[in-house]
Amino acid sequence: MVETRVSPRYRVMKPAEIEHGGDRIPCTVRDLSVTGAALEVSDSTRMIPEKFTLVVPEDGLKLSCRVVRRTNFRIGVEFE
Repeated sequence: MVETRVSPRYRVMKPAEIEHGGDRIPCTVRDLSVTGAALEVSDSTRMIPEKFTLVVPEDGLKLSCRVVRRTNFRIGVEFE
């Protein structure tokens, strides 16, 4: 399979939160690059909005995200 992403992604396992409108949904960052990430959630991804802030306390990050891919328990996001 040929990699077509703009920048390489690195496998990680970092606890994070999806923040939107005062709500916080726990998630795990499964892979990460300078342009986006794959997030794993414990519930269905349907309740996650199209745009939100990803908070990664371990790295002191707050990143604006836009959902580009969804499966049952994973979402792919692009950083804005």
